[in-house]
Amino acid sequence: MNTFHYISSDVFSLETLQEIISQNQKLALSEEARLNIMKCREYLDKKMESHKEPIYGINTGFGSLCNVKISNDNLTKLQENLMKSHACGTGEEVPQDVVKIMLLLKIKSLSYGHSGVQLDTVERLIDFYNNDIFPIVYTQGSLGASGDLAPLAHLCLPLIGEGEVYFEGFRQPANKVLDKMEWQPIQLQSKEGLALLNGTQFMSAYGCYILLKAMKYSYLADVIGAVSLEGFDGRIEPFNELIHMVRPHKGQIVTAQRFQELLEGSQIIAQPKKHVQDPYSFRCIPQVHGASKDTIDYVKKVFKTEINSVTDNPNIFAEDDLIISGGNFHGQPLALALDFLGLALAELGNISERRTYQLISGLRELPAFLVSDPGLNSGFMIPQYTAASIVSQNKQLATPASIDSIVSSNGQEDHVSMGANAATKCLKIMENLERILAIELMNASQAIEFRRPLQSSEFLESFIKLYREDVPLVHEDRILHYDIEKSIAFLNTFYVESFE
Repeated sequence: MNTFHYISSDVFSLETLQEIISQNQKLALSEEARLNIMKCREYLDKKMESHKEPIYGINTGFGSLCNVKISNDNLTKLQENLMKSHACGTGEEVPQDVVKIMLLLKIKSLSYGHSGVQLDTVERLIDFYNNDIFPIVYTQGSLGASGDLAPLAHLCLPLIGEGEVYFEGFRQPANKVLDKMEWQPIQLQSKEGLALLNGTQFMSAYGCYILLKAMKYSYLADVIGAVSLEGFDGRIEPFNELIHMVRPHKGQIVTAQRFQELLEGSQIIAQPKKHVQDPYSFRCIPQVHGASKDTIDYVKKVFKTEINSVTDNPNIFAEDDLIISGGNFHGQPLALALDFLGLALAELGNISERRTYQLISGLRELPAFLVSDPGLNSGFMIPQYTAASIVSQNKQLATPASIDSIVSSNGQEDHVSMGANAATKCLKIMENLERILAIELMNASQAIEFRRPLQSSEFLESFIKLYREDVPLVHEDRILHYDIEKSIAFLNTFYVESFE
């Protein structure tokens, strides 16, 4: 097991990110990255000595103040003022797991040597990461256009001894942590504040975090859907590969093949059926789950490109002797992708709740609400209400954020992506999906018991047995809130070895 991951120009994938997180690897700069950073900073310093004209973000004001030239004597103060004035976040705190990814992605973007930061600045960000010093960042405040200005200001304030962090289990002022670690605050040089605040690392970190969960829960949706199919005494024919080869969407084919594997050896699926067809929530699982898989695959490609990119402004090209102001901080690619991902995850929840509804409906020799003595017992009547409520909320959350734009900075930033809002609501959709699938698992595992003594496949039986260690069968009414919470915890801790 590697204890360090070396930041370099090598392509960085979500799988690499998963490995770093799961193995709790520390970060270090490769020699290549160190040289890139130092060469760029050296070029910028020399440029500042000889170039007297305004260069945006380096010796000018910011946003609509871009035409105000700042004297060289005030450049450090300019960068510090930028950091402080832009730390306007509010709302809930960003989860620490997401903040950790933000740090990693900001380090990665700065390592290419097109941002003009000092080596000390990047190494201090690495120190934060390696010592689990997590700046307190807030969910609200970014338009996702000039990068994630407010969230990244909060992320980087501790570099100059400002702001707050979580360290050793509690919240504390950043300057106290710097003193404890015997670190001096970074003295920001020209361009550094803008390099730190411009960028898409808030949106990107959320997207990566959600994608890692989405790939896992896409798989679990198949597993839980297979348990529901068995509980509903469904048919195997809709998963025949011949159907899917004549409509060969990749996700559809993968889903059908997975169901064939999950159900292999099942006595329940093999028994003669009295019904000719299943409802769409069962029969069309390959088409619906498959479309969500294809969406996740597309979004993965967008984020793979983004996390291997330079997204601050202006960009410095030392070898070409150019400093170019452009728009790489604009979050439109991510905003559209996050909205698309939110739709795909919401649909996995939508069809899941429909299967739950079918299971409690008293069809196919199942008792109403999946409990003995219905009437005296309400059984699983109300968990379906809960799932329906969450599904409805997801439909509301799935309204695209990327179609909105509000003019800011006196009209200089006249089109914004709203990608940050797309990111935070997409995470909420993902968390809701966890709950919807947990409720389906409760119902499906209960329904399958009414098919005994027939057995499902070896894999599904082992999955149900593991689940039963946390959530026992319901024989008579009890407080099902606790069952739902235990089911969510079971899925959260369930480890998926491969997402393919």
